[in-house]
This record gives sequence, structure tokens and C-alpha cells, in this order.
Amino acid sequence: MSSTCIAVFLISCAVILYVIVGYPLLLAWLARSHNKPVAKDSIVRDISVVIAARNGEQFVEAKLRSVLGLNYPREHMQIIVVSDGSTDRTDEIAQSFRGDGVEFYRIERGGKPAALNRGIPYATGEILVLTDVRQTLDPDCVRNVVSCFGDPTVGAVSGKLLIRSGQISEEADTGLYWKYEVFIRKQMSRIDSTFGTNGPFYALRRSLAVPIPEDTLLDDVYLPLSAFFRGYRLVLEESAVAYDYPTNLSSEFKRKVRTQAGLYQILREYPQLLTSSNRMRIHFLSAKFARLLLPFLLILILVSSFGLPDPFAQIAVAAQVVFYGVAFFDRWVSEDSLIKSVSSPVRTFVVLMAAAFMACKIFFVPARDLWKETKVRVG
Repeated sequence: MSSTCIAVFLISCAVILYVIVGYPLLLAWLARSHNKPVAKDSIVRDISVVIAARNGEQFVEAKLRSVLGLNYPREHMQIIVVSDGSTDRTDEIAQSFRGDGVEFYRIERGGKPAALNRGIPYATGEILVLTDVRQTLDPDCVRNVVSCFGDPTVGAVSGKLLIRSGQISEEADTGLYWKYEVFIRKQMSRIDSTFGTNGPFYALRRSLAVPIPEDTLLDDVYLPLSAFFRGYRLVLEESAVAYDYPTNLSSEFKRKVRTQAGLYQILREYPQLLTSSNRMRIHFLSAKFARLLLPFLLILILVSSFGLPDPFAQIAVAAQVVFYGVAFFDRWVSEDSLIKSVSSPVRTFVVLMAAAFMACKIFFVPARDLWKETKVRVG
């Protein structure tokens, strides 16, 4: 029993260390030694900007003004807004921009995939620019993503989502986590391809668009993967920036439950991700699939700790009690305390692991139940 517990404990610790630290270091080395640059050009292509919105009255005017203010020839740009059964002033505000050439469509509430399925068939541009209502766009971002399509191997391009600075620790920590995620995607893009795009702002060749199942939680993975498995690259363009607001830990928890649950869906729709058909299978296993396993590995570490020989059992159990205790009590630690600089990242990690565990709800509840509105603090 003791030898089994030791093996489980050590293997679980090793896998967690590899996923969180080892793989990013390996990825950075591979990106330097196997860099595959994108062949850009300066051709102005016809584009269709499709904005799916649900109760976005707080953001839709600023969004449309940022789109109309893009450094891109207006005659080559179509703008489409699809309201997903909005019950606030989103429709009224969006329709007020019809004089600027903005096309507006409304559907009964069906979710973002349904809104995209409605809007994309109206698109006439060679390139689809798919973007959410909340994020504003840098004036040069569309020109910069479109330039990447000069490379015939590129099927989709992510913009870089820049999170504004948070004013409290948990906002700063979720922003730090996003920087970590962007680092991973940047290195994968340099090697060959990512496995999805940044949902708030990305571009796709219209010829590669396919209908999205309406219960899909990750449209920004489902659509690009259809291009990936046709041999195209999915890349990140860092000079194409969209700006977003910081989120608190509660909102990030709900978002993480949805995205991790969406990954289970993606595995159902694209089982070839786990086979040799995936030319980057090792990266998918390391960067995506292994993350689904992290909360279960943490549970194995805790359980196996009790079976370790003394005094290692006491040390391992005590260390985990302290670790989870720090996360639990963080909410009562003052923002001005030095302890906060340690307790807040620990709490953020534990909450994200709990969200990954809760993603298993996808096997027991309708996918739509996992769509939760993201709350942000504007200003």
C-alpha cells in the first residue's frame, strides 16, 4: 500500500509540475529552435465584421465606434450586428448606426453560436472578423490580422486580448493568468498552430466557416479547428490588440467552468485531437488535455499523502492544509497586507482548479446552463 501511495504521489506531482512549469519551458525552447514565421502581405482584403451581442447596451456604442474608427478602408468593410434576444437597449443602440452602414439582425435567444450562424451567411467579405460586444479594438488591429492571410497556410488569426489593469488583487491575478495563457499560445503559434482563437476578437477565412452546433460552448475553438484539420495554421498576431476589462474571481470561475466544459465537448466533436491525425498531438495533450486532469491529480496527491511513510505523510498533509487554508482565508486578508501577495495567487489557483473540476457538469446538465454572463467592473 505504501509503495502504491508513493508512486501515485510522485507521479501526480511530476505531471502537475510538467504541465504548469515544464511544458511552458519546453515550448519556449521549441519556439526558438523551430520558429515558423508567418508570411504577411499588405493587401487590402474585403472583410466582414460580425458582432454577436446579448444585453450589451453598456458596451455596444463604444464597440461600434471603435470598429468604425479602424484604420481600414471603409469600402472594404462590412459590419454586421446580431442581437441574441437582447432585452435591454442593445437593439436600439445598434440600429442607430444604420446610417453608418451597420447591418442589424435579431434572433430569439439561442446563444452565441446561433447568433454567429445567423450572421455569417450574410457576410460577403473574404475574411470574417468575429468579435464580441464588450471589447474595443485598437485602430490598427484588423489591418494587422488581415496581413497574416498573405500566408496561404494560415486559416485563422487571433488578436491579442489586453486586459486593463485590475485595482484589486484577484483582478490582477486573473490578468496574470491570462498573460500566462497568451504566452503558451504565442509559442505554439510560432511552432505551427494553436488549437483555437481568442473568442472576443479573431479572423477566419470565410471559405473555411462551417455551421456551429448551437449547444457549443467554445465557438472560438470549434470553428478554427475545422480549418486546422484541413491543414491550415491558427496563429496569434500580437500587434492586433483588443482591450477588455478585468474580471473578478467569481466571474472568472464561471468562465473557466464553461471553457473547460467546452473542451470536453470539443473532444467529442474532434476525437482526432487525440490521434495521429493531430500533427500537434503532444502539444494538445500537454496544454489542453492535461489541464482537465489537474484537479483530479490534486485530489490524488491529497489522498495518497495519507499512505506515505512517516514523517513524509505528516509533512505532505500539513503542507496541503496550509496551502488550502491560505486560499480559504484570502478573502479576509486586507489588500494592503504583504500576505495578500501570496494568498491571492494561491486562492486564484485553487479557484481555477475547482472550476476545472466543476466542468464535469457538462455530462449532467444542458450545455446552455453553463453559459453565465461575465461581470466586469467598467472604469
